[in-house]
Amino acid sequence: QVQLVESGGGLVQPGGSLRLSCAASGFSLHYYAIGWFRQAPGKEREGVSCIGSSGGSTYYADSVKGRFTISRDTAKNTVYLQMNSLKPEDTAVYYCASTYGTRVYGSNWHFRTIYDYWGQGTQVTVSS
Repeated sequence: QVQLVESGGGLVQPGGSLRLSCAASGFSLHYYAIGWFRQAPGKEREGVSCIGSSGGSTYYADSVKGRFTISRDTAKNTVYLQMNSLKPEDTAVYYCASTYGTRVYGSNWHFRTIYDYWGQGTQVTVSS
């Protein structure tokens, strides 16, 4: 049974940091890519970052480049999103999602439709 569980969200001041975790079960990260998405109130869900099945390909939205870093620990079957220099506009529910590795390219990683399984989300609030 495929399952994705996010954790690590919370309330943080502007300029602060958080590390989100996405614990995967029922499949191996060696064959699947993981994407991080976020959805703010009243807005569409948008792609934030993605790590390919090899672990060597990573992708970022322009709005988070240089501030967020995606990584993974295959021994723990877990993907992380390190978020630094957080801004109020980063406030959203963050979701991780999985798709078979060969489906992900540099031009499509941010499309929700290519992902098959989703976690329940974790709230990130950036506020003073």
